[in-house]
Amino acid sequence: MLYYLSQTFKKSYVLAEMETRKLLHDPTELISRAVQPILWLGIFGEALSKVRAIATPGLTYLQFIAPGILTQSVVFVAIFYGLYVIMDRDTGVLQKLLVTPTPRLALVWGKMIAAGIRGLSQALIVFLFAIILGIRLNVTLWSVLGVIVIVMLGASFFTGLSMIVAAVVKTRERFMGIGQVITLPLFFASNAIYPIAIMPAWLQAVARVNPLSYMVDGLRALMLSGGVASVGSDIGVLAVVALLISMLSAWFYPKVVM
Repeated sequence: MLYYLSQTFKKSYVLAEMETRKLLHDPTELISRAVQPILWLGIFGEALSKVRAIATPGLTYLQFIAPGILTQSVVFVAIFYGLYVIMDRDTGVLQKLLVTPTPRLALVWGKMIAAGIRGLSQALIVFLFAIILGIRLNVTLWSVLGVIVIVMLGASFFTGLSMIVAAVVKTRERFMGIGQVITLPLFFASNAIYPIAIMPAWLQAVARVNPLSYMVDGLRALMLSGGVASVGSDIGVLAVVALLISMLSAWFYPKVVM
């Protein structure tokens, strides 16, 4: 058991490094990914902060929405990671990996870690743009470490979910459509851009079981108040769902090529 775990961790690291190199060789992806959070914060956030239509006690609307936009950016990066799985299958890379003795869980964790690293690049973009807009954020060693943990766990969950979708639909066109169907309802059924308190009762119930809401809660506490103790439950929930989805994704992974 210990040998299996050590091999899983070791090969997960190798696969994550391989995936990360793709990002370093193609930095244009980082530039294109930066557009979305900048538009949400710079246009949507600025506009609604002037209207004052949504009550955010103790916070400006730009402060309130910044963690939500960071979460959205990470989720959009992670949820389309299944597309890379389909591309690997079409180019024959996936088939070569599946015939190796590499544990299936390592294949999944490698993708999850790589998606988390991409998510951290989005976090850096949001932080820098927030500073440019004059948004007051809490930046300490503990808050930054907490943000890294939550981004990695959140990206892991949604990457695992996307890999399951990729195994089910098997084609790029279907995956793109289903990816949109998954991400947009999850985003709007969360506390990313408005408080849960103003939602109707049925939507509040959905928001409370939505992993995206726990990401936003944790990031909002860390980025705005620096409350480390209050994010323990958020991290716990994200860790559990990320572990469960990774196991389910590892079971589905070989089905991509079937």
